[in-house]
Amino acid sequence: MIDKLNLTEEIDWITVGLYLLLVIFGWMNIFASSYNEQFTSIFNIRQNYGDQLLWILVSFIMIILLFAIDYRFYHFFTWVIYGFSILLLIAVLVFGVTVNNSKSWIRILGFNLQPAEFVKIATALAIARYLSGYNIKLWTWKSIAVMAVLIGLPVLLIGLQPDWGTALVFTCFILLMYREGMPGWILAISLFVTILFLMTLLISNISVLLVLVILALAIFGVLNRKVSHVLYAMLIMTAFYFGLRYALPLVGLKFNTYYLLLFALVGSSIVFLIYSLVRKNRIIAFILVLLFGFIGFTYTVNYVFSNVLKPHQQTRVNILLGKETDIRNVGYNLNQSKIAIGSGGFFGKGFLKGTQTKLDFVPEQSTDFIFCTVGEEWGFAGTTIAILLYVGLLIRIIFLAERQRSQFARIYGYGVASVLFFHFAVNIGMTIGIFPVIGIPLPFFSYGGSSMLAFTLLLFVLVRLDSVRKVYIR
Repeated sequence: MIDKLNLTEEIDWITVGLYLLLVIFGWMNIFASSYNEQFTSIFNIRQNYGDQLLWILVSFIMIILLFAIDYRFYHFFTWVIYGFSILLLIAVLVFGVTVNNSKSWIRILGFNLQPAEFVKIATALAIARYLSGYNIKLWTWKSIAVMAVLIGLPVLLIGLQPDWGTALVFTCFILLMYREGMPGWILAISLFVTILFLMTLLISNISVLLVLVILALAIFGVLNRKVSHVLYAMLIMTAFYFGLRYALPLVGLKFNTYYLLLFALVGSSIVFLIYSLVRKNRIIAFILVLLFGFIGFTYTVNYVFSNVLKPHQQTRVNILLGKETDIRNVGYNLNQSKIAIGSGGFFGKGFLKGTQTKLDFVPEQSTDFIFCTVGEEWGFAGTTIAILLYVGLLIRIIFLAERQRSQFARIYGYGVASVLFFHFAVNIGMTIGIFPVIGIPLPFFSYGGSSMLAFTLLLFVLVRLDSVRKVYIR
């Protein structure tokens, strides 16, 4: 039997307090970044700060509605919420409004809303609902396929807008899955793929291929525990390489060193595969599958970088990796961002006294680059306080997730933490030059009604579930 709860006692006021501090501090910086002496009223919705204040009030009203709804609603209607969010993404592709070359917005009741921001909530709920279901065996091929669909479908639809920055956010759910028992080797491979991605962009194709081959040989030696097998493999590959190098010109074929290495690897791999079948050694086949999978991935990276990314996006990546310098065109935002943050010193220039932001040197200074205003006007001390507030909120969310009796609420809690962490880390990282500029908002700080409302709903659904943790048992 479910007892009536005193919500004022069961609500986690620490989380609410951290949320309010972030919202207030964020609004102050939006006010500072867009302040105009001609418009003195903070309620002027024609100004960013007035419009944002309106959305903050709407968010507060939505919090009240969230607590007015029965807590079981979020569990029982998960699939309806997820399905509706997917329909919204499809509607955006048909009826959406194009802003900055991205068809990501839809006009509802006179307001532009970005459905992709709300789909994060629906996806977190869907993952929690599926993984907390009855007779669900984690990390079987079936469960992996379902998870891939739940996450991949919104990623595909958002990518068609195209808004790859927002689509990239959905990769954060790997943190949730790791907490729920995802094998460590999957996380290790994911990290290696990230490193391989950077290697492909930084060094030559030959170097990447050699690194992959050396790693494959090292793993082969460790798993087989026989150094002699590694030496035999090296000799076979070497024989294939020099054989092809001298034989192919005789028949009028010429290839560069990279393709000769690749052909030698293919030829020797056939020999290794036959050997594995004869000796029934599955380790060799597994290593070969991984090796050629990673080689195929490098081809994909090169193709996407050269043929899919637009020139300005390629330049952004090259600037981040130190391969190009462009402080006047594509690299202008990042350069001005660093100047604004650095000019703040330790205590900053003071509230409403920032020059880089006041004179509009920093583009998107109230949205994606709002952290620049914090750095310039509040200095190192202010940015430290902001980061500590975010870290405190993330720690508190994890604490709330771990104390849940409901598996559904716990998994959703980790989904909330994953989304907020990704936005927080990537947004600040891109403003200081350690991550590419991909255009995602800083939670509760960046100007934007959709992001403000979506992040509020994301957080307070968890707070609502936590408020009934003592009786909410499945």
